[in-house]
Amino acid sequence: MKRQPRKTTSNKKKGRAKKKSTKGNIWQNLKQRICSLFLRDGELAPWAIWSGVSLVGLVYVVVVYFFFFRPYLLRDEVQDIYFLRPYVHGIDISHHQGDIDWGKVSLATYRDRPINFVFMKATEGGDFVDDSFRYNFSTVREHGIVRGAYHFFLPDVPADVQASNFIRQVQLQPGDLPPVLDVEVMGKGGVEQLQQGVAKWLSIVERHYGVAPIIYASYKFKTNYLNVPPFTHYPYWIAHYYVEDLEYKGPWKFWQHTDRGRLDGIGTRVDLNIFNGNLEELMQLTIR
Repeated sequence: MKRQPRKTTSNKKKGRAKKKSTKGNIWQNLKQRICSLFLRDGELAPWAIWSGVSLVGLVYVVVVYFFFFRPYLLRDEVQDIYFLRPYVHGIDISHHQGDIDWGKVSLATYRDRPINFVFMKATEGGDFVDDSFRYNFSTVREHGIVRGAYHFFLPDVPADVQASNFIRQVQLQPGDLPPVLDVEVMGKGGVEQLQQGVAKWLSIVERHYGVAPIIYASYKFKTNYLNVPPFTHYPYWIAHYYVEDLEYKGPWKFWQHTDRGRLDGIGTRVDLNIFNGNLEELMQLTIR
């Protein structure tokens, strides 16, 4: 038996067509209105241009503020945070700090926290000796502050020559902190030259003093170039300024958190550091 064709199907299609047509007209009208707001005679309306420029400018100002100015403006506030935490505090100095009154420094406190240790620049490259090192290194021990010495590494100078320069100038004694290699710059020979030179300096100095040296580097420099064997087993002194918490997730011993410190006995700004442990653990790190 043949079924009669359903006329309702064509009616539904027509209804749907009308609905589609109606929706299409609404959308078309909406697009025309939007275009008429932004376009005048085929060109962008002046208010649209100024709005776009203003938006770009606002985004630029926000980015510059949060990534450049805000950390700088808040550097002193962030500095205070560390002295409210139960860390052991210290400083590092060089000839840039000028004449230092170690008697005043030994009695100085910041947020009621004393200064327990100090690292001093001893040498740089193959022949440079910091002209304030000998006096500061001998004097600070008399005032009961734990002392340490560092060498600023130049990748283009042979590592053995640099190690000899440091060893000639620095006579470490029991109670002193291990020697430090300050690695901040890349040489002409690139990463391979840097890593080979650093490894050689560390090996020579470790054999001489009988203790593993400390590596000083910024968070990014360590992550990019020195976060591989044979450097991972050396104690790490990280430089990372104006932040409340470290981004570096590996083990570390010292953290240089600001270059904006002020202390009695020092006439200039000074780097402030914290030790990742208590005073007893700091003394366990020293040469015996």
